[in-house]
Amino acid sequence: MTVTTALPSFDEAIATYEPVMGMEVHVELGTATKMFCGCSTAFGGEPNSQVCPVCLGLPGSLPVVNRTAVESAIRIGLALNCSIAEWCRFARKNYFYPDMPKNFQTSQYDEPIAFDGYLDITVDGETYRIGIERAHMEEDTGKSLHVGGATGRIHGASHSLLDYNRSGIPLIEIVTKPIEVPAAVAPAVARAYVTELRELIRALGVSEARMELGQLRCDANVSLRLPGDPYGTRTETKNVNSLRSVERAVTYEIRRQAAVISSGGTIVQETRHWHEDTGETTAGRVKEEAEDYRYFPEPDLVPVAPSREWVDELRGTLPEPPSERRARLQADWGFTDLEMRDVVNAGAVALVDATVAAGASAGGAKKWWLGEVARVANERGVALDDAGIAPGDVARVEALIAEGALNDKLARQVVEGVLAGEGTPDEVVAARGLVLVNDDAALGAAVDEAIAAQPDVAEKIRGGNLGAVGALIGAIMKATKGQADAKRARELILERLQS
Repeated sequence: MTVTTALPSFDEAIATYEPVMGMEVHVELGTATKMFCGCSTAFGGEPNSQVCPVCLGLPGSLPVVNRTAVESAIRIGLALNCSIAEWCRFARKNYFYPDMPKNFQTSQYDEPIAFDGYLDITVDGETYRIGIERAHMEEDTGKSLHVGGATGRIHGASHSLLDYNRSGIPLIEIVTKPIEVPAAVAPAVARAYVTELRELIRALGVSEARMELGQLRCDANVSLRLPGDPYGTRTETKNVNSLRSVERAVTYEIRRQAAVISSGGTIVQETRHWHEDTGETTAGRVKEEAEDYRYFPEPDLVPVAPSREWVDELRGTLPEPPSERRARLQADWGFTDLEMRDVVNAGAVALVDATVAAGASAGGAKKWWLGEVARVANERGVALDDAGIAPGDVARVEALIAEGALNDKLARQVVEGVLAGEGTPDEVVAARGLVLVNDDAALGAAVDEAIAAQPDVAEKIRGGNLGAVGALIGAIMKATKGQADAKRARELILERLQS
């Protein structure tokens, strides 16, 4: 029975119930070939053009483990403070996959390559340690395209098309231990965990971890209980594909489950679908227990036994932890906690860092990436680094401002031109004729015209009313189509009227 009433507010829900969370994150590794065969993992190929007998599961085909994928798994495990298994093996996870022709997934079950770690995250100045249960290797399934319906889902579709290009791409699944934090911050902690994990994966260089491309996919498990009670029944919201949605999905599930329990209903252990447009989850399928998958050791693959020397060698390749890097950069840039949080939330830390390295000021880099570039990226529905402008371009715009060749208004037009694909900042300046007018001769003529056109304003300035200067500057800017150097124009006005 799943009786529900109107959903309570989040505050009302947590006034009675305690949420317990668990996050399962799948990371698509950036290897050149698949997990168990030599097929390309390149994105965007023609459907079913990157397949072979192994990833199609044809009889007689034998898999071989991708060494680079194992190396990436070990490095992820080390970065998550996990123990690395001295011996582990793959297993077959059996149930019907319409988009995996062999009808089992090669994964790891009771013997993962990495286990018992943690990742520290910070929310509102408080640090929370998220326990990592395991990080294990597996392969991705293919992709189903449901045709003929209004939603792109199987319900209402007339038929489905299957693309096996993704089948067999290496995945690392990272599973947390139960996350028990103060109820008020639970959704924010879920978001912060996925954010920090994404930054860590990117720092390791094992994946671009682009959620919008499915390279990092989050399943959010949520259950509620009364204080002091055992864990409640959990639901698993599948494939939440943005950081904002992780927080929203957890919030919604807390409210929904509170409504079900309070109305006398029972929570069903099931998968649920997240709907970005409505901010709601809907029921998927009843969630199987581990024994329902009929795991058994994969007979076609030898165990993986990384030597301690290899593990120690990989430990030496780990980058500076993202939290330490952020602290160092924040100190270097002189940002407040709020400013740094804005940069982190925008996913712009690396972009600002690269722009500063190219010669820009930290404040200027932040202004453009979180301002004009973010606006265009949001309009296009793309990530900042896909907006169409490079850190070097942003640094060049800042340099043109510093040289006095552009003001902020003209600089925005230059950025707009670069984002529109019109070329480099210098090419946009030349093509659009956006050079700042600061030559005394040309600017002086515009000043004289403005004074002559508004003698009453000029008289006020002569009388000591400097606030009236703005009216003349406005006229000059209009006459020069915004290309006048406002500072120099003001100086020329005062030279003429107060001498």
